[in-house]
Amino acid sequence: MADCLANHGAKVAILGRDQKKAKQTAQSLAEGGLSCMGLKADVLEQSQLFQARDRVLEEWGKVDILINAAGGNMPGATIGVDQTIFDLNIEDFRKVTQLNLDGTVLPSLVFGKCMAEQNSGTIINISSMTVQRAVTRVVGYSAAKAAIDNFTRWLAIEMAKKFGEGVRVNAIAPGFFITGQNKDLLTNPDGSLTSRGNDIIRNTPMGRFGEPNELNGVMIWLSSDASSFVTGTVVAVDGGFSAFSGV
Repeated sequence: MADCLANHGAKVAILGRDQKKAKQTAQSLAEGGLSCMGLKADVLEQSQLFQARDRVLEEWGKVDILINAAGGNMPGATIGVDQTIFDLNIEDFRKVTQLNLDGTVLPSLVFGKCMAEQNSGTIINISSMTVQRAVTRVVGYSAAKAAIDNFTRWLAIEMAKKFGEGVRVNAIAPGFFITGQNKDLLTNPDGSLTSRGNDIIRNTPMGRFGEPNELNGVMIWLSSDASSFVTGTVVAVDGGFSAFSGV
């Protein structure tokens, strides 16, 4: 997403807990002549977010786009194949909901304030297929992402009514993509699909996993004036998964 935005002319700040990784990613883009910088900021630490925001304002003067892409899961917030809901680790459940929900709310407060003051800007949250349909096992992640959908709609109304039509809030709901976090869950060491991976493909009409760059079209649309009358929506990019009944 950062690569795509930068190649479309945006000045991109990449925030992450790992400052070295954020700077390396930004540097790789900057070497191609793009305007990028990497900043250290934990999405759950408001003071760090303020510091990052101030650095962006010092360098570029404004904030036009915020993409809340931080998220993740933990084993204790997931119900294993031989477990039931009563085996849930409530502390891991809280950590997962905090990361996914608070980790979207806090950046929205910090960077959204800039947008409110300038009466323009767009916030894009990351939802999930676990909201659209009940997906077994991932109870903590599902609950947190369901809250993201509600927060997206709530904040969209708040911004439009109090700060004008120029401030918009939407979300992207990705279908299933192979990532570092889920690779072992969906694929075997030999590259074949696990039982869960096969279940997903069987319920995805396009018959495959998504590619990361397939999120970029919706992201660019929601970031631009092409979607100037769009706010409070959750757009699925899922190969038909959310539309399919399984029959």
